[in-house]
Amino acid sequence: MSRVFGENAPAIVLVRPQLAENIGMVARAMLNCGLTALRLVAPREDWLAEKAIASASGADGLLREARFFETTEAAIADINRVYATTARRRDMIKRVLTPRGAAGRLRSQVAAGERCAVMFGPERTGLSNDDVALADAIVEVPLNPAYCSLNLAQAVLLLGYEWYQAGDATPAEQLVTNDTRPATRGELLGFFDHLERELDDCGFLRNAAKRPGMVRNLRNLFERADLSEQEIRTLHGVIKELRHGRVERAQPLPVGVMEDGAG
Repeated sequence: MSRVFGENAPAIVLVRPQLAENIGMVARAMLNCGLTALRLVAPREDWLAEKAIASASGADGLLREARFFETTEAAIADINRVYATTARRRDMIKRVLTPRGAAGRLRSQVAAGERCAVMFGPERTGLSNDDVALADAIVEVPLNPAYCSLNLAQAVLLLGYEWYQAGDATPAEQLVTNDTRPATRGELLGFFDHLERELDDCGFLRNAAKRPGMVRNLRNLFERADLSEQEIRTLHGVIKELRHGRVERAQPLPVGVMEDGAG
């Protein structure tokens, strides 16, 4: 399987997972987020069963490379930092992190050369207290206190997404211009001159006292639009055709043709 994201991402450890299809869905969630190391502790069902492969939806290579362990202790024996996910507080003194907080720590620890893992418990009961006691910290997802039920793949996806985002440089917002480009300031100013000249000619800006404010409002409107060079040229064409249409309509009607078009 192609290791697009390298070998340094944290391992996902599923402790006593119950359903093969859930393991498959976890594999799918992991691969979406660049996580490729799956460890399975005493799964109840075969993680390479047909229903698991189908649920993985193309991430079955990750299932084939999954490592099997009899105990949680064996699964994390070579790990430096272990995080335990849980939906409820335990009677332990443990540092509790959000997925975002855990992702930031994981990024720093992996960058320092440490091997890290995040543990998830069985679908019905979650991790046991003995499993949680093996972890450095707890990861708890802040959700609606009245209802915070996640399935196994959802929980893995939440953690995986925060891990991926912590190292992703995609801008929060960007303008897709396809085959054109953003308009230059000169092109925008040229459009403003054209528009305002035509608005003066047609009388729209005839109120001299209000004209400066109206011009500013129109300019702000088009500034917010993030116009492309192609859109500027289209708007020039629109204004030109509107003027042409006014001139055409101003021509006298042929003799015998009434205003409404009836002869």
